[in-house]
Amino acid sequence: MARQNQTDIAELLRQTKIEVAPATFFLVGLRHEDWRRLLESPELSPRPDAPFMLLRDGHEVTLLLEETDWRTMRHALRDARVEGGFRLVTLDIVLDWQVVGYLARITEILAQSGISVGTLSAFSRDHLLIKQDDLGPALRALGEHVAELC
Repeated sequence: MARQNQTDIAELLRQTKIEVAPATFFLVGLRHEDWRRLLESPELSPRPDAPFMLLRDGHEVTLLLEETDWRTMRHALRDARVEGGFRLVTLDIVLDWQVVGYLARITEILAQSGISVGTLSAFSRDHLLIKQDDLGPALRALGEHVAELC
């Protein structure tokens, strides 16, 4: 990373607000046929006002759901791979798609503190999945670099 780019990233970090969603989240990995079966039962869908994410690729379908929504559908997805206990951390800054190295710097800060993290990118903001037990240390590690912890 060029020196000028490091300065730009540091400035973007100083403008970033960190928001933590109050709910606990679950990552659910499904086979494509299980996803099709789930679509046939609208009552098993996530609540329309709850945050969730869906990714379907050639290998599987991945859902990120609030714990409440996972508990509603888990009986129908007994073969799903499930990892729970995540907190959703939003990096509240709108970044241009030409920005290079911002998320790399965030994950570098967390890695230096021994914190595992999953990353999700929405159209205008990035999000982190951090285990509940690592949330406090993660916020302390990021706190000295960002504008605000919410």
